Amino acid sequence: MVREGKMTSVMGHMLIIILAGELIFALPFHLARFFRPTFLQAFGLTNTQLGDIFAVYGVVAMLSYFPGGIIADKYPPNRLMSFSLLATALGGLYLLSGPSHFGLTLLFAYWGATTVLVFWAAMIKATRLSAPSHRQGFAFGLLDGGRGLAASLFASVGILLLSFGTFNPQGDFSNAGEAFDAMRLLILYYTVLTALAAGLTWFFVSVQAESGANDDIQLQEQPLPASSLGSTLINPLVWLQGGIVICAYCGYKALDNYSLFVVQHYGWSQVEGAQFITFSSYMRPVAALVAGMLADRLRTSKMTYFLFAALGLVFVGIAWMTHFNAAITLVLAMLLFTFFAVFALRGIYFALVDESQIRMGATGTAVGIISVLGFTPDIFFASISGRMLDAGQEGFGYYFLFVAGIMFVGCLCALLLALKVNKIRKLQAASA
Repeated sequence: MVREGKMTSVMGHMLIIILAGELIFALPFHLARFFRPTFLQAFGLTNTQLGDIFAVYGVVAMLSYFPGGIIADKYPPNRLMSFSLLATALGGLYLLSGPSHFGLTLLFAYWGATTVLVFWAAMIKATRLSAPSHRQGFAFGLLDGGRGLAASLFASVGILLLSFGTFNPQGDFSNAGEAFDAMRLLILYYTVLTALAAGLTWFFVSVQAESGANDDIQLQEQPLPASSLGSTLINPLVWLQGGIVICAYCGYKALDNYSLFVVQHYGWSQVEGAQFITFSSYMRPVAALVAGMLADRLRTSKMTYFLFAALGLVFVGIAWMTHFNAAITLVLAMLLFTFFAVFALRGIYFALVDESQIRMGATGTAVGIISVLGFTPDIFFASISGRMLDAGQEGFGYYFLFVAGIMFVGCLCALLLALKVNKIRKLQAASA
């Protein structure tokens, strides 16, 4: 009975972490991912302008990851996460006013800090603490899969709200005013959800629930000494993980332009494009959980380089097909595969922290370093891809080739990490 009660507490703890972990990014990312054509029209933006706005977000976020990791090793994660959620929700109130291009730039810079500085590393550490070493793949698969399911459910409601706007039968908006009226409902919706998540995190995520999930790990450890900080900074496994996350995150951000692809390349309506992205996003929980369970059996690093290799080949195929007006059914099938494989990668790449045998007390710091590297696509990806997509008919072909090259680099990083981990394990076995 005690063990069942403990497991129930841990699952409730994880459920709130999942909700908080997705809603923290809802305002900055969901609006532009699921409803991109409408978002562009509502605020009078081009792809290039939106890409540059996200680049500003990325710069601030990158500067926040490392100090955020150190903070996460010192303070209770529930307090840090709750503060971040509330601060992010306040930004949604400003978005409701319909800010100018400059105002949006300032807002996304603000969100770069509120979504990362005292949130990201705290969430990753809390998740690692929730499972033993041999179940890390499942724990992180559950986190990302659960976040994906939450995102899809919230976006499905958002589709209904979009339909309640000033909406014509063709599924498009005749002017920016109509688009902003519909977008206003979505902004208010996500703002309220984010604020509610802040309250749930403050009152129902506890330090005791996290440590109780894993009897052999103590949450409260001594502050990371300078020598350990230095060893973490020069650990090649940490840097390889940063490279893996860079490439996987580029794959994830590539999905943001799929609704635009089907609208511009195949003539779909804006709502049909949003529906395609929302439907595809339902694969995220399945992909992440399946990848997590397989990673616990086959090793995370091995799963990672297989997924990268497959993605690289498929993206090359999609790029080739954009030049020959290939059957839409085949292209859509390939796009759906990329959704599945990218979601699988996101579900397992932070499990590499445990496979690399980074000690628990350095988790926040390691995650901070990995994230500084890994999420730099927030700086450059949207800006580069926006220029490609604004270049004309050939833009999407170049775009998919660009993403394919990144996937092959990720495959190389994962292969090198697997070889280094194997070498460490052999040395440990020989010394034992």
